[in-house]
Amino acid sequence: MTDKAALAGPDGAPRCPWALSTEDYIAYHDEEWGRPVHGDDALFERLSLEAFQSGLSWLTILRRRAGFRTAFAGFRIAAVAEFTDADRERLLADAGIIRNRAKIDATLGNARVLAGWAPGDLDALIWSHAPDPAGRPAPAALTDVPAVTPESTALSKALKKQGLRFVGPTTAYALMQACGLVDDHLKDCVARRT
Repeated sequence: MTDKAALAGPDGAPRCPWALSTEDYIAYHDEEWGRPVHGDDALFERLSLEAFQSGLSWLTILRRRAGFRTAFAGFRIAAVAEFTDADRERLLADAGIIRNRAKIDATLGNARVLAGWAPGDLDALIWSHAPDPAGRPAPAALTDVPAVTPESTALSKALKKQGLRFVGPTTAYALMQACGLVDDHLKDCVARRT
């Protein structure tokens, strides 16, 4: 990780340095990352994609997101929970996604667990771990952005306790960042909300 503060993007506006390597990242950074995401299916998608990202570049996932959405029925929990062994084999052969057996199995298993929850329960559980934004100063540089927090550790434990997999504290924090539970855009970044 670099200690750099926000840097000028192609349009001259300051952005988080990680977002400047490709146009894909700039669009994701400006339009999605750190924006509040609600809804069980939308959060299931983000949770699943963060799990698939583990050990890989986020850009790899971002560029295959359309393939993931097609392969996993738009990440509709009820639909994915009904996937069969034939669907699992189809996913393992799908070059449009990351063909990692453990991550595919975790996504299918997580959908089956979540299918038994009441509507809104996943949203409520995840958002109950959002820290008070007043207690978090805006990061000035990337070195000020943690990889794990007490809240992400607690969220990870809560998800695991409910039977979800591939939801460690680092993955939970990446989810919190991506879904707007925290605003880790640097203080001078054009996309910062608070």
